[in-house]
Amino acid sequence: MVQQQADAAGIVGFIGAGRLARALSQALQRAQVPVAFVASRQAAHAQAVAGQLPGCAAVDAQTVAARCDLVFMTVPDAAIAPATDALVWHAGQSVVHCSGATEVAVLQAARRAGAQIGGFHPMQAFGADTQAALDSLPGCTVAIEAAAPALAAVLQALAQRLGCVGLSLPPGARVRYHASGGYASQHVHVLLAEAVRLWQSWGATEEQALAALLPLLRGTLKSLARSGVADGMPGPISRGDAGTVRAHRQALQALDPDMRQLYDQLSRRGVALASRAGRLTDAQAEALQAVLEPLPEPPRQ
Repeated sequence: MVQQQADAAGIVGFIGAGRLARALSQALQRAQVPVAFVASRQAAHAQAVAGQLPGCAAVDAQTVAARCDLVFMTVPDAAIAPATDALVWHAGQSVVHCSGATEVAVLQAARRAGAQIGGFHPMQAFGADTQAALDSLPGCTVAIEAAAPALAAVLQALAQRLGCVGLSLPPGARVRYHASGGYASQHVHVLLAEAVRLWQSWGATEEQALAALLPLLRGTLKSLARSGVADGMPGPISRGDAGTVRAHRQALQALDPDMRQLYDQLSRRGVALASRAGRLTDAQAEALQAVLEPLPEPPRQ
């Protein structure tokens, strides 16, 4: 059944030849879903992607729109609507963008022409290393949105063929879904940057800090996978250690009050999380909240 639904994709093409298009087109090809055409405003980019795909041709965008049954719009988010509006579509085809945060409604020009529209967003980072992206794709979640059941079934089948987990996303949820990925990806970089700053405050290097912190992060991820968000949470808040939290705040306040404020915001959320999971007694939670009360403003000069 999955094979039949994936085959129902018909002739597949890409408009946009960036990092996501490079990885996704090669992944589809490896999954025996051939990509026939690739287009890009930069002809050299389309040729580079097509050159990695046997039987694939670099063409203009209108040729993709005219000749493909399933078109992946992999242009930058801000360009999806203008690119879609500029092309002539036809009934019976499917037009799908691969943005996490952009609503499917931006493809209305294709829908008005009789095409089915949808979203297909792998929740994975796509960097300059295409092989790394291909290696990380299996097992990741693909957010799928399509009002037409036939298109939803095809996209779910393609996700399975890629070794991914298809997630049916309801209309209007894309921005929240995409923001959640920021917490698990880009915000981790920000938090580690803060940790590196602390190491640098006594003269250590970023390399030394990461050598110590990344094993800690890997252990944390394993604990998350085994025990879940709340039960797997380590650290002084999860064990009700108000004294250590107080010492942390004092040290951070002396170094950078803004860093201490960020620590406070995260810690308050941590207290609430640990409390909901039954990790803290009422007395422990109250003690932590008392320690996390805003510090008095310094006197004005």
